[in-house]
Amino acid sequence: MTHIAVLFTNYGPYHLARLEGLYHHCHQIGWQVSAIELARSDTDYAWQANVENLPYPLITLCPQSLPSVKLSELIAQIYQGLNRLRPDVLAIAGYAHPGMLAALSWTVSHRKAAILISATKEDDAARQTWQEWIKRGLLTQYRAALVGGQPQKRYLMRLGVPEERIFTGYNVVGNATFHPDQIRSLPNPIGQPFFLSVNRFVPKKNLFRLLTAYANYWNQVGDPSWHLVLCGDGAQRSEIEQQIQALNLTAQVHLPGFLQQEALLPYYAHAQCFIHASLQEQWGLVVNEAMAAGLPVLLSRTCGCYEDLLVEGTNGWGFDPLDSEQLTQLMLRMTQGDPRSMGQAALAHIQKFSPDYFAQGLVGAAQISLCRSTKDVFQTAGGGSTS
Repeated sequence: MTHIAVLFTNYGPYHLARLEGLYHHCHQIGWQVSAIELARSDTDYAWQANVENLPYPLITLCPQSLPSVKLSELIAQIYQGLNRLRPDVLAIAGYAHPGMLAALSWTVSHRKAAILISATKEDDAARQTWQEWIKRGLLTQYRAALVGGQPQKRYLMRLGVPEERIFTGYNVVGNATFHPDQIRSLPNPIGQPFFLSVNRFVPKKNLFRLLTAYANYWNQVGDPSWHLVLCGDGAQRSEIEQQIQALNLTAQVHLPGFLQQEALLPYYAHAQCFIHASLQEQWGLVVNEAMAAGLPVLLSRTCGCYEDLLVEGTNGWGFDPLDSEQLTQLMLRMTQGDPRSMGQAALAHIQKFSPDYFAQGLVGAAQISLCRSTKDVFQTAGGGSTS
């Protein structure tokens, strides 16, 4: 029986939804599935997830928060855990964290198949030639890759990974959780029509330009305007509160704070439109959530999901995140148009991006990884896409 294990930093609701899809898919073909996390909690994301009564084992290598774990201890735990499990295929989320590199080292030394799981695209950061050269060498140790969509795929191809070894489907959420039929009966937390944005309050989320765009929208429309809800928290919260006061928008802009998934559902249920204004984003899973809730989207064109999730003029519009006036005009266009039909188009489009899509992509990557050796993989060039 083929045994596939999936290693993430820590498991939140997104990861559990993906693993549920993988488990059901693998159950049908007679494969065994295991989930591994470096630690139960991390400082970047404070999500909570119910990990009780899972149909597959979830192995937590370090019970404490990840930043408090010494690297030597983490590497030892990785090797011990993998030596116990001994999976035939190990899917590894990223290569930036030393723990993930230690897991890759284990696959090489034990001649097991490694699959890279990656959301990285080329324009995420300034690229240095010497760093890209190192990445090219590192990527030869993986037999296949699972990525979010087309920009992420093109980046790996530029780094030398053959196209037929790259599968899509990584960046999905549990769509059923957000479906309008499941959440429409929840109470409206605002009592007004509203735009919704869900972010960490950090610079790359571009929330000050979003507030400027909204202020211009409010000044043009007045009382009939939709309100704005910014869900989230972070280092910029006090500055955001100050800007809201300076713009005289304290009655129109709502800050409910950081919310776990269940507490977010009423906002998805009653929003009229979702806005994601990030200056830079590898993907943007909150866009998946919003579309799964049947919301049209206004989406920054620098988000990694833009090319795959947004159909211009059908389920929303894209915009330049540096142009607040352009966003204002799209807010006006949305309120004066037919957001309901756009939301229905968003709901239909997101159905492809499901946990089953993740499962199909990862199993495809595993199957091709088990067929041929690593040396053969990276001597291959060209070929048709399997995504």
